[in-house]
Amino acid sequence: MRIAIYGYGNLGKGVECAVRQNADAELVGVFTRRDPSSVKTQFGAPVYKADDILKFVNKIDVLISCGGSATDLPVSTPVLAQNFNVVDSFDTHANIPSHFEKVNSAAMLGRHTALISSGWDPGMFSLNRLYASAILPEGETYTFWGRGVSQGHSDAIRRIPGVKDARQYTVPVPEAIDEVRRGEQPDLTTRQKHRRECYVVAEEGADLEQIRQQIITMPNYFSDYDTTVTFISEEELLKNHSALPHGGVVIRSGVTGNGNKHTIEYKLTLDSNPEFTANVLVAFARAIYRMHNRGDNGCKTVFDIAPADLSVLSPSELRKQLL
Repeated sequence: MRIAIYGYGNLGKGVECAVRQNADAELVGVFTRRDPSSVKTQFGAPVYKADDILKFVNKIDVLISCGGSATDLPVSTPVLAQNFNVVDSFDTHANIPSHFEKVNSAAMLGRHTALISSGWDPGMFSLNRLYASAILPEGETYTFWGRGVSQGHSDAIRRIPGVKDARQYTVPVPEAIDEVRRGEQPDLTTRQKHRRECYVVAEEGADLEQIRQQIITMPNYFSDYDTTVTFISEEELLKNHSALPHGGVVIRSGVTGNGNKHTIEYKLTLDSNPEFTANVLVAFARAIYRMHNRGDNGCKTVFDIAPADLSVLSPSELRKQLL
């Protein structure tokens, strides 16, 4: 399958690596809004202007859109889906239904196949929440994220006046996870499930206490959590906080029969959030490519994908090796 990358940030670079690990995939090129001559890819893939994408109609089997969920994907994915099979990682959970409708209309109009909200959450965690709740209908599902870098929360801190750079870690509360694993099905508040760790490089002469107060009182980001703010040097941030690890766990706690307790747990520990997400995107690109070839058009989510369509193995190989 001929894959192209639309947007070349951390996720786009991850997709470039992922394509090299899949024998049935080849990279057509990278499309960027920057000057192509200023972009150097990791493995020599050609770089084109984003505005030239329509010149590649019928030359790309699946276009993987690697923009951000806040402003890029809500605009670009519906436009691209009218002319290409598209996969994106849109992760603003509350807006997924409206994003789906826009992309579905565009994909149906162009007779293409699109997948939105693929990755690990939404994506792999979504699948595990579905499987677990279907198997244990009487119970509760809990999702814990971290310990890992939240890129959105880190960016929110960097927008505070006086902040030069920052990293924010989402950290599950161990006591909450232990309680869930014991099958107690607790009713947990936001503060009881996660805490926030902020490492901040301040501008010279900045008011550190004012910065700290702006962080811990920030609505929707930190005010509902126990938040710690640690001021560090730029050198320490680059040395100890330059990676993008993440992960988390989905736990379903339920009962069957005469009150027998069960838990289902799915856990991810990721050295690189964007590289893992990219590998998920490429696997689902394979499924979208196959579905399009069968004439199954419109927008899809991970719930609509048959597991066999994700694998490079044939059905008979799957039955022999994995079943």
